[in-house]
Amino acid sequence: MEPWETREWFAEMLDVLNRHDLDDLRALLEPGVRRAHLPAGADAWVDDYAELVRGFPDWRWRRIQVVVEDDRLAVHLRGAGTHTGTFRHVAPTRRRVNIASFAMYRLTRGRIAEASGTDDAEQVLAQLR
Repeated sequence: MEPWETREWFAEMLDVLNRHDLDDLRALLEPGVRRAHLPAGADAWVDDYAELVRGFPDWRWRRIQVVVEDDRLAVHLRGAGTHTGTFRHVAPTRRRVNIASFAMYRLTRGRIAEASGTDDAEQVLAQLR
């Protein structure tokens, strides 16, 4: 993909995440997607995201910056939501959580094949304690 196409692809991904559309999210991931320090595979990624949006039904991501180089994509996002559902065995607190997220992706055929970055779940949990 050309850099402008990758930017458009990421805009679509952000829309999918903000709609909490797990089927469309799965379509943006290679089935065996590798994630640094997290379980591999699209199922694990989708399960983790489903857990986040169950705990924070109003969760939204906002793009701060996107950098594209060849098949690589670096993103800086802000994520926020209100804890009204159980998240990582923590009962709802009604606290508002706001985190910074940094990630690097390698794309293959318009899908994420590799990902690394900050551990968003740990940042979220830290604000619930």
